[in-house]
Amino acid sequence: MYNRSFFKTKLGHASLASIAAMTAFVMLSGQIQASPVFAATTTYEAVELA
Repeated sequence: MYNRSFFKTKLGHASLASIAAMTAFVMLSGQIQASPVFAATTTYEAVELA
């Protein structure tokens, strides 16, 4: 798909940084879970717009 010379360019460096950031986001977002107790006790008020 891409050769080694591409990753030596500025665009290649930016793409590697983007891939690393996306990978870190996926790994960290997989660890975040809402507890069922918090979800069950949270109340929301409904506002009716005229």
